[in-house]
Amino acid sequence: MIDATTPRFDTFVFDLDGTLLDTLPDLVVLTNAVLRECGFPERTSAEILSYVGNGVKALMYQAVPQDADEEAVEAAMSRWKELYPQYGYRLTKAYAGIPETVAELKRRGARLGVLSNKFDAGVQDVVGAYLPGLFAVARGESADTPRKPDPTGLLRTIEELGSTPERTAYVGDSTGDIAVSRNAGTYAVAVTWGYHDAERLRAASADLVIDDPRALLDLLG
Repeated sequence: MIDATTPRFDTFVFDLDGTLLDTLPDLVVLTNAVLRECGFPERTSAEILSYVGNGVKALMYQAVPQDADEEAVEAAMSRWKELYPQYGYRLTKAYAGIPETVAELKRRGARLGVLSNKFDAGVQDVVGAYLPGLFAVARGESADTPRKPDPTGLLRTIEELGSTPERTAYVGDSTGDIAVSRNAGTYAVAVTWGYHDAERLRAASADLVIDDPRALLDLLG
């Protein structure tokens, strides 16, 4: 619960999948297309959901059969990236209240960024398509941005925003998001509308768990 004792922030950095956007339907379609093409059995939506959050490599390593060799896994991962522009984000949607809340945060002067474990080109594409002009910095996994919970990407994002960890709330839907927030020294806000169980987020000791994006407006100070 947000009250008079809750700290306030002028910088907000967001996870992407499961926090800002529901990208799972596209991930399911694309991943199963690759599995079919590679001769592997398809996965259910629930299975693919359990694989997301740690980047394309982790997704494909879990999606292919356990007895698949390294070469086959690497080929599937490369094909996933090749097909991404074709399948893209046609089924993706912003979560209810997200565009309006983020726009209002920006209007009120908040510094806004995105840090995701999605590959960087995918981050740029989908943020530009669904939340254009709202974020000053958007980062995905790349050669110089390791996957969360490594704090490198979050600290660089905060620096590019001209802020500090103490003035920053990191907003995400997973225990990994809470972990990167802790590692970077930011305030950890967990959201319950994403891909992970709310009780697990509370058990992971998020600083704040919210059920509605509009609660973020009360953290701005």
